[in-house]
This record gives sequence, C-alpha cells and structure tokens, in this order.
Amino acid sequence: MSSSPSKILEVFDNPNTDRDFVIRIDTSEFTCLCPLTGQPDFADIFIEYIADKRCVELKALKNYFWSYRNEGAFHEAVTNKILDDLVDVLDPRFIRLKAVFNVRGGVYTNVECEHRQNGWTPRDLVTL
Repeated sequence: MSSSPSKILEVFDNPNTDRDFVIRIDTSEFTCLCPLTGQPDFADIFIEYIADKRCVELKALKNYFWSYRNEGAFHEAVTNKILDDLVDVLDPRFIRLKAVFNVRGGVYTNVECEHRQNGWTPRDLVTL
C-alpha cells in the first residue's frame, strides 16, 4: 500500500482510558514553504499528549505532515493549526506541540503550544 499526502488524521481507541499515560511522537521530516519567499522551511516536530478516548495513528500522522510540503505557512500559524487539528480528532486530556524550525537568515524559531481538556488536571505522578 502506497502513501500519499493527506489531511485526514486517523485515530484508534485508547487501549487504557482509565490511566493517564504520556505518548510522545517526534519527527524530523516536517516541511512547509515560506509564504513570502516560497523557500522551504524544515522543522522537527515534538508532540506529547495524554489521550482520553482516542490515539492518533502514526502513518496517517506522517501523511498529514507530508501534506504541508507544498503549502505556504508562517511557523506560528502552522504549529497552531497542527495542534488544532490534533485536538479536533483526539480531544485529548492534554497535548503539547513544539516545532523547532531550522535556522533561516541567522534566525532560529521554536513555537510551542498546548491544550488541556476542560476540568482536566495532571495526576500526582504526571509531570508535564
């Protein structure tokens, strides 16, 4: 089965909904285009989340990241868009996303954003 870029984020049932556990996902293959110059921007993406009822399927996530390859996006906007899309499909108890963009013109950009479910607070053993 071949892969292709897709905005569809597939999910599966959380196998242990009665426990808070942290899922960490990292990729060094994120690419989008600068909306001003059209030049490629590369980033490492770091996701950590505590699932509620659903977990994200990794191949779908990879194809989702791939879908940005030819899109123009400011670093701040694309980082928050990715988080919003993940929140929409997962409704996680907690999620944090960090995008570390490669240097451009001597300037480094790191963007971090997070979301918490209403009323959710970390349990004693979870350090976020």
